[in-house]
Amino acid sequence: MPDVPNEISAFPLFEALLDRRSRRFGAGFRLNGGPLAFESRRAPAPLSLAEEATLAFAANGVNGYALSELPFDTGAATQAGGGHIMVHFVGRTVASGDAMHLATVFVVNDEGAWMLRRPQDFPRDQVPALVDLARASRYVELYERTRVRIADRRVDVPRDLPYIAPFNKWSANLPGATYFVPIAELTVLYINVLLSFLDEEWRFFFVDDHNGYQPAGIASFGRSRGGHLEDDPRQGCVATVTLMESWIREFGAIEVGGIVQNLGLAAAAMGVGGFPHFAGYPGAWPAALGFRMLDIPFSRTIGAPSASDPPSDPPSDPLSVPTPIGLERDGHALIKPFCPPYYRDMEAAVLAFIDYKYAQGRGTFRDGGAATAWTDGHAVQSRIPAYSDKAIAATIAYCTYVYERYGRFPASSGPFTNLVAFQAHHLDPDFYARFYRPGALADTHRRHDAVWH
Repeated sequence: MPDVPNEISAFPLFEALLDRRSRRFGAGFRLNGGPLAFESRRAPAPLSLAEEATLAFAANGVNGYALSELPFDTGAATQAGGGHIMVHFVGRTVASGDAMHLATVFVVNDEGAWMLRRPQDFPRDQVPALVDLARASRYVELYERTRVRIADRRVDVPRDLPYIAPFNKWSANLPGATYFVPIAELTVLYINVLLSFLDEEWRFFFVDDHNGYQPAGIASFGRSRGGHLEDDPRQGCVATVTLMESWIREFGAIEVGGIVQNLGLAAAAMGVGGFPHFAGYPGAWPAALGFRMLDIPFSRTIGAPSASDPPSDPPSDPLSVPTPIGLERDGHALIKPFCPPYYRDMEAAVLAFIDYKYAQGRGTFRDGGAATAWTDGHAVQSRIPAYSDKAIAATIAYCTYVYERYGRFPASSGPFTNLVAFQAHHLDPDFYARFYRPGALADTHRRHDAVWH
């Protein structure tokens, strides 16, 4: 039997779009200043497990296989190649470039904090059962299979500037609320894109705009020196490290934005309050959630010292940048980026990523194809070409340059980035009756208790 009221699964998309907006004032809240000052007379009312599970599915639910309708071939004969840009063949409710699923969703409530596993965090033979649970609207069981406890209390960032904006302090991450924090891991996207950009088909060439526009470790691969990369800017294939990394971060932000939009639509359909807001002060939420952190000298992050100077603990530079580098629990890595300290160096990290995709019998491109949407997955996989030796060598050279010069990968942020959080809570209709015209709350909000409780 479904875990949610029947009308939720059949709720009209365009009605949710019409009703989707931020509604910040929840039961038990207090807005203590200005013309909207109001103190709720209701007690904080945490979301039920079913309500929380429904929102978690909207944000993170595994919903089937990526179709991957791409030319899985080299470009020489077909004039259309590049299908090996895909990383996974399992999809979820939020779009992700090349099915990478960069963003991990963390859930915080009065009872603790949890990490929601991404599609790639499950053994592939478990995916069909997860999809069946989702299609049966058994979101509670799906939620309990998906979440991994990482704290036994409500965690939070310091409740002062610069960590939290003053206008969010009164409403964000309060008792009774459920707080969703998406955090994107960028190394998998960065390396995957480089392996295509630096191959014989794309032929991109990168210069470091923070180092006098010198080649980013790949000078010997330029066509002017007998290599395969187009290093003549007039050909339109030369880009900067800053531009490349802005693309990488924006892909992560787009995925996080999709998660937040899904949460807003689900909240509208369910009749609960909620609002997205900035929660991206660098390193703050990863540190609160227990990520492994590394203090990198600020001078190193801007490429000032010699490339041979490793990050130090404590740093020789008195000004350091706290950088999340992974998430571990009980001796196991829950999120493991493709970079040091989880790999000896960036060469080992790049080769490990290639192995992740192409290892015979276990790589996503060489696992037999059963966990795909194709009728003959093995036949399709067998024709997906491997990366060229030139592309691999150029990618290793670029990644090594970035990490050794800036002490982290990507140079501009390190492996992780987060920007916004989404809070869901039960509303206090008294506040809206006091200050707002009819229509501020939709019919779903007025009927919420009758439908859900």
